[in-house]
Amino acid sequence: MGRENSDTDVLLVGAGPVGLYGAYCSGFRGLRTMLVDGEKQVGGQISMLYPEKSVRDVAGVPEASGRELVARLHEQAMTYSPTVLLGQHVRQVDTADPDHLTVELSGSGPVRCRAVVLTAGIGSFTPRRLPAETTWSGEGIHYTVADPGAFRGRRVLVAGGGDSAVDWAHELAGIAGSVTLVHRRRTFRAHAANVAQLAGSGVDVRTECEVAELLGDGRVEAVRLTAPSGEEIVPADDVVVALGFLSELGPLASWGLELRGRAVAVDQQMRTSVPRIYAAGDLADYPGKVRLIAVGFGEVATAVGNAACAAGMAESLFPGHSTDLPAMEGRVRS
Repeated sequence: MGRENSDTDVLLVGAGPVGLYGAYCSGFRGLRTMLVDGEKQVGGQISMLYPEKSVRDVAGVPEASGRELVARLHEQAMTYSPTVLLGQHVRQVDTADPDHLTVELSGSGPVRCRAVVLTAGIGSFTPRRLPAETTWSGEGIHYTVADPGAFRGRRVLVAGGGDSAVDWAHELAGIAGSVTLVHRRRTFRAHAANVAQLAGSGVDVRTECEVAELLGDGRVEAVRLTAPSGEEIVPADDVVVALGFLSELGPLASWGLELRGRAVAVDQQMRTSVPRIYAAGDLADYPGKVRLIAVGFGEVATAVGNAACAAGMAESLFPGHSTDLPAMEGRVRS
């Protein structure tokens, strides 16, 4: 059965940075490409969690905000006009046909494809909440800083000890009226260089300290902190909770894939244990894995290339150099 019997050649599941670059790689090969994501916007974790944070670990991009990086990746992904379906979740996959996979989507029904490339990052995720939130039903709690300007002049307390907590505290230091960073341990999980930047930033850093209670009438007005030295009431207009996220694979866990924790095991060709299904980015796992966006870009290029060859959609694993081709924006190669 040929390509004419499928809805698309390559179905990428997950429209984060790796999925967006995968759409470009697939289109560059002249493949019909479909990109699906359960969220209603592209960009994955970057768009959802830290659109204004600076990203500095992408080759050739010394520094860009998450929003800027996603915008450029989206522009690149659309070069070859892939079909993009947002707000749709993948459900089940049917592998009975040796030439095609049929993937059930929540909104548009079944999609027949020649190969699937999973680029869903950490899967679906929900924020870890403060224990004090169990007795709080008011406003003023945030799990991301989508617009730093919204905190201008306000008293902000950031809870957490990872890179997100430290980065947000540092970024808000020049915008908010005051910033207090609270971490329940003595040492931080964040990179030492990021923690060192807090010195002289104006952030009030409290270690071995926890948020015991949120105080206010319908909206946060203060927090009660506990520490080995005792308790203290600290005025606050907003509390940014940066304790990490709980992730799950969702329906992907029932696809018969070999799993390693919450990741999908792949080989050096980025193949999973199920034929015609590949994985790249944070979702993929193999010995020696380094979880960086830059690594994910290489993985998805490898996955798309091997998928194309294995499914008979390409004769050569190497796609050629883009610099050798004329500009073809908006057109699919024949």
